[in-house]
Amino acid sequence: MSPLSLALFDILLLVSIVVLAWTALTSADDRRSVILFMAFGLVVALAWARLLAPDVALAEAAIGAGLSGALLLAALRELPSAVPSSGQALRQRATQGTVSVLSAALAGMLAWILTAHFEGPARDELARAVATHLELSGVSNPVTAVLLNFRGYDTLLELAVLLAAVLGILALGPGRAAYRPSGPIFDALARWLTPLLLVTAGYLLWVGAHAPGGAFQAGATLAAAGIVLRLAGSEWIGLPHDGAVLRLVMAAGVGVFLAVGVSLLVLGRPFLGYPPAWAGALILLIESAATLAIAATLVLAFIGGRLPTEADRKGDAVTAPAAGAGANPDPSDNGEPRPC
Repeated sequence: MSPLSLALFDILLLVSIVVLAWTALTSADDRRSVILFMAFGLVVALAWARLLAPDVALAEAAIGAGLSGALLLAALRELPSAVPSSGQALRQRATQGTVSVLSAALAGMLAWILTAHFEGPARDELARAVATHLELSGVSNPVTAVLLNFRGYDTLLELAVLLAAVLGILALGPGRAAYRPSGPIFDALARWLTPLLLVTAGYLLWVGAHAPGGAFQAGATLAAAGIVLRLAGSEWIGLPHDGAVLRLVMAAGVGVFLAVGVSLLVLGRPFLGYPPAWAGALILLIESAATLAIAATLVLAFIGGRLPTEADRKGDAVTAPAAGAGANPDPSDNGEPRPC
């Protein structure tokens, strides 16, 4: 592409990001806001790809747009429909005005920072340091080398945050009931799409050592397979129903990370200071466990709680036979789980 075409494309991306962000924040309809947020995530993923950051683009498309949008739509399913009063409408307009002013101020500040950055000298000390020591990391992808080797503490803490989040999700009690059976068209699509997502997750995990990919992208793709099965009305979504096994999977990311670090301490090396000969295998082991933990966390977040047990199902059948777990009673419900 010519420089002029690239410049026009960059301007279009910038304008699209700003407009989608503003309309998503100021829309009066919650469902429309979620749809606009998902479109915003996809455009941001394109922007990251344009900035030559495919790892971040993959994560944004999978988690920022896809799974986050699915979580928000599932949350909207539980909200009762209500007509806003005049006072609420006035407060909503005031909020929209405030958001518009703050968004404009933030955009101006970011534009000023970007202009100052372009006018200053290039600062690539981190990139040169990573390139210099890349052979010692055990992988050839610099992003994976930073996340799993040079700055492994950061990734360990990120997995710890996910573990804390899933503990909060489990504290909510049983998750939502499954959707009603989707019908032959979506059911056939789910049967075709689920194996493809599983294979893609495995590929992203394996290729992360030398190309864009890794545990977060693979975990999000693996979770997408479970969410597709849930949307198709399946009770089984890939998570183990045994509580002890499920807890083991959820804690695998942090547990394996800590086990590797402590083992290296016992062997006389620094915590997470991998020997160059073992670095590649240890990183793959950690990423495999992290993939399972991330996928389990995201699927449980979509469900909105722990997997319902037989006792939960019997209790729901006795107390609320016409409403799904956690759903709002609806006189028009016919006793089946609600559709999307």
